Amino acid sequence: MKKNSSVIEKAKEHFGAVLAEQLERVERMKAGDAWTDYKKLRPVIIGVCPGDGIGREISKHSRRVLEHMLTKEREEGSVEFCDVPGLTIENRAKHKKAIPNDVLKAIKQCHVILKGPTTTPQTGDKWPNIESANVAMRRELDLFANVRPVKIPREGINWIFFRENTEGAYILGSRGIDVTPDLSVDFKVITEQGAHRIIRMAFEYAKENRLRRVTVVTKANVIKSTDGRFSRVAKRVAEEYKEYGIESDEWYIDIMTAKLLDPARRKDFQVLVLPNLYGDILTDEAAELQGGVGTAGSANIGKKWAMFEAIHGSAPRMVTEGRAIYADPFSMIRAGEMLLRHIGFAEKAARLDMALAVCGQFEKKLVMTGRGNGSTGDEMTAYLLDWIDRADLEAAWKKYTKENT
Repeated sequence: MKKNSSVIEKAKEHFGAVLAEQLERVERMKAGDAWTDYKKLRPVIIGVCPGDGIGREISKHSRRVLEHMLTKEREEGSVEFCDVPGLTIENRAKHKKAIPNDVLKAIKQCHVILKGPTTTPQTGDKWPNIESANVAMRRELDLFANVRPVKIPREGINWIFFRENTEGAYILGSRGIDVTPDLSVDFKVITEQGAHRIIRMAFEYAKENRLRRVTVVTKANVIKSTDGRFSRVAKRVAEEYKEYGIESDEWYIDIMTAKLLDPARRKDFQVLVLPNLYGDILTDEAAELQGGVGTAGSANIGKKWAMFEAIHGSAPRMVTEGRAIYADPFSMIRAGEMLLRHIGFAEKAARLDMALAVCGQFEKKLVMTGRGNGSTGDEMTAYLLDWIDRADLEAAWKKYTKENT
């Protein structure tokens, strides 16, 4: 009994420290920050963090596209690219930190970040058990909204997912505790302020884009406190948007994964908002329907900073097998498209979006397989750039869209 009392007291100390940190975070959210106005920034500094694994390869392709599309702005000095190295697994392991201090300082000197995939160690592998660089960056920069669009024109699908980024199971994933050799405990956190701001953003997006449905995804029937709070906040926010003709419904994560595969139902969904872990699972499934996780980009939005990335991992096996040059760059290029839109270049973003659709979903003269029987990232990027510069891009996109919807 004394032995149990001792381990319980130790666990209570650990849990108390976690709670203190989260309560401080709540107070910071209450204080709030002003949104960055990119129109007033000169220059807008785009930091490029290649990451590791295939991130080194696909990041350079995305940068190539962005630099091409922002040639005039770079020459005028209104946009500037900045290299931010140091997010490799080797450097992070050396410092035993998810983001080494000097790297984080360099990141914070940029306005937006184009970030390649980074390797997250798991228990038992050769690396120190450091936290995910993604999770750390989202927390350090308060990038609370993970926005992931998925489009499949031939099926009438146009989804956009708003995944909460700074709470849920992931944010405290490295703060769990092995209470005894037989018992491990992890933590999940949902706050009133964190839930409200991501749900509000989803409804605002629906309002601004004249969409009529916002779907909330939880497991509130079982995870009653945290998911229950997310559900209650969503219901309150939804009431405010009824006057704009926006309907809201709630689905549990298990059945939602099935409904995205249901041809009779899936085209009805428009905007989806959900906690962190569920969002990670559901957006990977959605991306696979679009053409694979290599086709989907992701925006991580905060009030002061924003970070744009592929939704997939660093694929170290592709590197060790010498296949990195065959990694699909469209996920990172799609992230670049979202970056362009975020900093105020909507027309350029729309043009890149059309070129990605023509090359990746319609014409498809080149196909990526991840192996030598498919195209390289260099070839795919050149193919895309050729379409971006073509005068008939918009006409071709309209023609293909009409044929495939």
